[in-house]
Amino acid sequence: MIRLFAVAFLLLLSMALPARAHVVEAGADLRVTQSFAAGEVTLVVAGVSRVPASLRVSAQAVHPTSLRLELELRSLTDGSRSTGSVSVGQSAAALRAGHVGPHELRVRAGDEVSLIPLRVVVPTSAPWTMLMDGAFLVAGLLVVGGVLAGRMSRLVVGGASAAASLAVAVMLLAPYLPAAQPEGAAPVADPGRPYAQGRFSTSPALPATGAEFTLILRLTDGATGRPLDDLAVHHEAPAHLVVTSEGGAVFRHVHPLRTGPGVLAVRLRVPHPGRYLAYAEIERQDSGGQLLSGAFEVSGAAPPDASSQETATPRVTPAAPAAGSPATIEISPEGPIKPWLGMPGHLIVRSGDGVHLAHVHGTAAGASALRFTLTLPEPGRYLAWAQYAVEGRLVTRSFTLEVRR
Repeated sequence: MIRLFAVAFLLLLSMALPARAHVVEAGADLRVTQSFAAGEVTLVVAGVSRVPASLRVSAQAVHPTSLRLELELRSLTDGSRSTGSVSVGQSAAALRAGHVGPHELRVRAGDEVSLIPLRVVVPTSAPWTMLMDGAFLVAGLLVVGGVLAGRMSRLVVGGASAAASLAVAVMLLAPYLPAAQPEGAAPVADPGRPYAQGRFSTSPALPATGAEFTLILRLTDGATGRPLDDLAVHHEAPAHLVVTSEGGAVFRHVHPLRTGPGVLAVRLRVPHPGRYLAYAEIERQDSGGQLLSGAFEVSGAAPPDASSQETATPRVTPAAPAAGSPATIEISPEGPIKPWLGMPGHLIVRSGDGVHLAHVHGTAAGASALRFTLTLPEPGRYLAWAQYAVEGRLVTRSFTLEVRR
């Protein structure tokens, strides 16, 4: 019986894991994708388990590039700074973080600067985790002590059984108990923050065909009118920006830089004049997602060598999708795909009039297909763009969908 109890105790001890307090945030890597004029990169900030610590920052890209980034980590608590630099695909830079809490990572690429808010957080143990560990320790000490003394009295057996029972009970209840707040995490806000208000503008005010311009999105809180500066990183970016020409001949999916509180900006060039539609997918912390839309004009004439889009012939099930009913779309990539923005593939679908926009994430359907499932709300013609990373490049393939009543 003593041996059986000891084996059971060791098995339970090996199963005892901390409550799910910080497996998502504390200690996890932060991935932030940014679209610079010289190329799009994903900055990877490695998680830390304690402070002070060296915060390792690396840069990755779908397209091979020699882009070099100058980095500065600034504490928003005491103003302390640490600097370094990193090139895409090269070894990581080590920036010193002296304490937990809010910081700002300043990233410079040429004359472009992105200011990325981040928090240095480290794991903490929930009170019930310490209770569970302590109860297992007491049970183990009683069993080992009884074995060494050569005597297992009723008191020892009863105490060990009670401690082990308490530990097992806490372990079983742990998934249902509130998670412990990591050290350095932001205070939990009440859910349901007001919607954001967004205003798109361009610099210059009337961009010219083929010339570089800056598309700017200014965000304000819907309740106070103050700059909104609490965006959450979702799918590896604080904001996902889709820009299409009204007729759909031009498509861009980019990730703007935060240039100041409530201000996002990205540099673009487009090959055709006319009216352009812009859509920004954002998510406030401790709240839900939101889609903001706007429009701008581009002047000039289309150059004779204006690039055309790659097209696709997808497999659609059912062959004639109906409004309000789910449809499945399959695309065949040119080779093995690699995740981009944390997903195997992305599908952007826009109604012909620009009123509806959908962003769907794909799943791998075997080794040679990407599958997307979505429901379109109204009958009519839809413009679609499938995106995935393959063979060191980002592929965008366009097609149309006709949705019946």
